[in-house]
Amino acid sequence: MKSKVQFRLRIYRDESIAIGPGKIALLEAIAETGSISAAGRQLGMSYRRAWMLIDEMNRALTSPAVATATGGTHGGGSALTAVGEQIVRHYRAIESTARVAAASDIAALTRLLAP
Repeated sequence: MKSKVQFRLRIYRDESIAIGPGKIALLEAIAETGSISAAGRQLGMSYRRAWMLIDEMNRALTSPAVATATGGTHGGGSALTAVGEQIVRHYRAIESTARVAAASDIAALTRLLAP
């Protein structure tokens, strides 16, 4: 079995995860689909779970990461705010920087894993 090396950054606010890998994936899916429900489906989660993650994140921030429009004759939708876009950009930059900076240590740890 081949191991998969992952860097998992989580930023906490009090006891809850304000920003983490699942929430970043959800933000990216919302940006792609324009919808919390479609983003949830794409990630294999219920609308309720996706909404709860977004609500938890929005409450932890000074400004919301996602803006929603109520449905109507043309339907509603969701989009990332400027803050949401910044969060994704900074999170992915941290991952990239950490991956490069820690490459030799990650390789050393990986060599210690059983085949």
